[in-house]
Amino acid sequence: MAKALDAAGVKAHVAPDLPPEEVDYIVFSPNGLISDFTPYTRARAALSLWAGVDKVLHNPTLTLPLARMVDPGQREGMIEYVTAHVLRHHIGMDHYITASQGWQQVAPPLARDRKVTVLGLGELGEACASALAALKFDTHGWSRRPRTLPGITAHSGDAGLCDALSGADMVVCLLPTTPQTENVLNAATLALLAPGAVVINPGRGSLIDDSALIAALDSGALGHATLDTFRVEPLPEDHPFRAHPKVTVSPHVASLVRVETSAAVIADNIRRGEAGVPFVHLVNRQAGY
Repeated sequence: MAKALDAAGVKAHVAPDLPPEEVDYIVFSPNGLISDFTPYTRARAALSLWAGVDKVLHNPTLTLPLARMVDPGQREGMIEYVTAHVLRHHIGMDHYITASQGWQQVAPPLARDRKVTVLGLGELGEACASALAALKFDTHGWSRRPRTLPGITAHSGDAGLCDALSGADMVVCLLPTTPQTENVLNAATLALLAPGAVVINPGRGSLIDDSALIAALDSGALGHATLDTFRVEPLPEDHPFRAHPKVTVSPHVASLVRVETSAAVIADNIRRGEAGVPFVHLVNRQAGY
């Protein structure tokens, strides 16, 4: 952090144990040690190291301007995770990895013949949708408000959600946690997908009705679910996802914060605060992100 601040031309003393009344900027993780922001009487902003802010959004002591992490390293990491798993399922790599015998040659459809829908067209969703479109997938996206994106069929609103999901071969969930996105994938919306479809969730655990997902996998309506985020983390060892043959569990690693790139984002916001110009990546508390 000190190196990034120097590069940004900011002279600062960085320490984890400064007296709260001497702190100008709070750099924190929502699962860290700070839960009461009241003592930080001089602070100008709270700068989160996480992209998601649902764990602190409703903290009544956090009345400062709140900025979430929008990190180019995090964006690149998410693109890599999403495209890796979309291609894995598209090509059918699991069969070749697990099969030790036989010689069955089956050509998968070309990418242009696969409908892949990205739910959420924010910073990460737009980047992933654009990467999939560049690979020539029939890429669709859904957001609350209308968007226009090159190479992507964009949908919005309730009716748009049905259109985005109908017949989708793969769905990538990259929505934030809000009351409107809770269980966006449920029994009714999962039934809209193509038979044997794949769900990939590196977004938030609350986006999926777990019971409905397991039921769809058990019935064969869904082919697989690759899940990186969960309602309870770490995912309990006895959770049904752990042993399910059609579920891949990864431990919330789709887009970890990279120290060097995230430090540069924080340093730039501190530079802005010192220069008296608006902070970037401020959270809209009403929207929830």
